[in-house]
Amino acid sequence: MPESPEVQALADDLDRRLAGRAPVEVDVVEFRVVKTRTRPPEGLVGHRVARVGRIGKLLDVGFDGGPHLVVSLGRHGWARYAGEQVEDAPGEDAPAGAVPVAGAEPPPPTLATLQFDDGTALELTDAGDWVSLGAFVVDDPGEVPAVAKLGPDPADPAYTRADFDRAFVGRRKQLKAVLQEQESIAGVGNAYSDEILFAARLSPVVHAATLEAGELERLFAATVDVVVAAIEARRGIPIDRLKQAKVDAMQVHGRTGEPCPRSGGAIRDFSFASTTAQYCPECQTGGEILPLKE
Repeated sequence: MPESPEVQALADDLDRRLAGRAPVEVDVVEFRVVKTRTRPPEGLVGHRVARVGRIGKLLDVGFDGGPHLVVSLGRHGWARYAGEQVEDAPGEDAPAGAVPVAGAEPPPPTLATLQFDDGTALELTDAGDWVSLGAFVVDDPGEVPAVAKLGPDPADPAYTRADFDRAFVGRRKQLKAVLQEQESIAGVGNAYSDEILFAARLSPVVHAATLEAGELERLFAATVDVVVAAIEARRGIPIDRLKQAKVDAMQVHGRTGEPCPRSGGAIRDFSFASTTAQYCPECQTGGEILPLKE
């Protein structure tokens, strides 16, 4: 699932490429992508892009004259420029023109394309078995339900300890669940919640209400530091390489069976909600092994 560091890098790249450009054609291949049926994306033709930004894990494409195209990338959504080549083996986020190699996964299908007046074609894709990508054309991004409910963003310079305390202090909810609760903290998902908890040396399944003052301070610092550092690290990476850059940077997430970079003990899986997450028992749970569903 795309999270705030990768979505920020994507937004920065799109802003650089598309600001000042106007779509001349919009082709929606999968009608379920469009969430504002009375305002289809085709209505954006002729409007120039003013800026592209990020709101939580969503893209916000603002156009001159007021309209916004807000894109919820969902679980497997992404964007690519049509026809561009990559040197490495194309994977899930490879451009449409990438040359396939033996054993490589095919690129995900294009669900919508925006053709711009300079010849750039932006394709919105979804690699999942079900459509999680969503596009909204609105006058104000706050009209999008997922935006309206967002909590404070730890990457925002204005994010404070008070914002953090409102999300955590006294909550009888597991730490990992709070970190992924978009109403409490915007932009963090499964991967970065694992990384934040590892950095803070805290168990993902303890309740926030049980944390002592020093533990809360460590978690606050880790929440801000991990997200901000990841955003800075992804800056300037081509959008077709961002997924791999995220994978390569993980300390524990996706590292099952590998040695912990801090303790040397084995990274382990545990079941969380409908997915699997990772942690270091030696660093985070006092050696306790968290349950894993068969």
